[in-house]
Amino acid sequence: MQTGSVAAGAHKRALIAGSIGNFIEWYEFAVYGFLATVIAKNFFQLEGEAPITGLILTYAAFAVAFFFRPLGAVVFGRLGDRIGRKPTLILVLVMMTLATTAIGFVPVYATIGVAAPLLLTALRILQGLFAGGEYGGAVSLMTEFAPKGKRGLYGAWQSFTVALGLLAGAGIVALMSAILSPEAMLDWGWRVPFFLALPMGGVALWLRMNMEETPSFVRQQKTDAIPVKASTSGTFKAIVIGIGRLMVWSAAGYTYLVIMPSYLQSALHTGFNQALLIAVISNIGFAVTILPSGMLSDKMGRRTLMVLAAVLLLVLALPLLKILQAESSTLLVKGLVVFIAGGLVGMLAGPGPAMLSEMFPTKVRYTGLGLAYSLSNAIFSGCAGLIITGLIKQTGNLDIPAYYVMATAVVSIVALMTLKKDDHLRSLDE
Repeated sequence: MQTGSVAAGAHKRALIAGSIGNFIEWYEFAVYGFLATVIAKNFFQLEGEAPITGLILTYAAFAVAFFFRPLGAVVFGRLGDRIGRKPTLILVLVMMTLATTAIGFVPVYATIGVAAPLLLTALRILQGLFAGGEYGGAVSLMTEFAPKGKRGLYGAWQSFTVALGLLAGAGIVALMSAILSPEAMLDWGWRVPFFLALPMGGVALWLRMNMEETPSFVRQQKTDAIPVKASTSGTFKAIVIGIGRLMVWSAAGYTYLVIMPSYLQSALHTGFNQALLIAVISNIGFAVTILPSGMLSDKMGRRTLMVLAAVLLLVLALPLLKILQAESSTLLVKGLVVFIAGGLVGMLAGPGPAMLSEMFPTKVRYTGLGLAYSLSNAIFSGCAGLIITGLIKQTGNLDIPAYYVMATAVVSIVALMTLKKDDHLRSLDE
């Protein structure tokens, strides 16, 4: 790795440029999740069906977009591993921003009928496709630029800006709902958060145009030392293991950070504004543990910290949910519960990006870690709202969110135990 002032400046530019695309991506996903009940009424409320059916259809559109993320990870990952991180990240940023902004222009069901949910779903698919090419490139960029002994911290910035995006999405929706009447929010207010993605994308584009290509990619292009066959055979196994390691992160992350407002409203009959406030608190808990966890993983390794977080989620998921459900629980108590839950997810999200980056050689890193992450998210994040809401409707059991987190925690604990204690000490070029 280069040293000196130029390298230091490149490190900072890589952090900022890599982070801002993730911020926009997760801002949009948060907005959609937090506006799920409003979107359900505008696009998926069918005559003669219960409101929860519309919510399930809304989450179905949410899940479909996630299933196009792996395709995006393959298409743009291969591009990023061939032509570079910088040009590929610029391309996915532009397309992702345009797809997000376009959602704000879609007419509602009452205006154009069935074309409305179809158009919305199509844009969600495009957004998912381009977002699938974002994560692998951003994490590759940030960890490949990381100074020695700081890969966990640099990778943690990716997750930290995810938290900021989720918080921004929740904050914007909460602000809109506070200053607008419910009728105005349903009529046009929901569109504003999607429109805001356009100026955000403009700033992100400027930053990415001014960043450098990563040193690891430049060295790999010069030497081309890794045989393609060896990389391909090793990649498939690494992706499968990676999905297992990420499973609880994906499931708990969306359960506690995104779909919780809709769960509180539809299952526990919590008011819209109070549900959003609780969601903001859970995301604050998520945010405050990410960077410390990333830094700590550089000292003690990824395995110890991530296994501890997964075990705590397994043990505490049901008790925390029971407290949340209790009629005697005050807003302060509920806020503390979701703050703890969010903090445990942050303990996984801090070391997670570096852990993934260390699983793949430079030649296939963009593709490999992007595909592992997007597949895990497609199955266990994108389907979280659909699975939880659907099972609650069928069984009437309000403990389903906890059981979902617990089941994924068991698998992840086993997969995380296969990590080597010294993975954080290796060079990414090895």
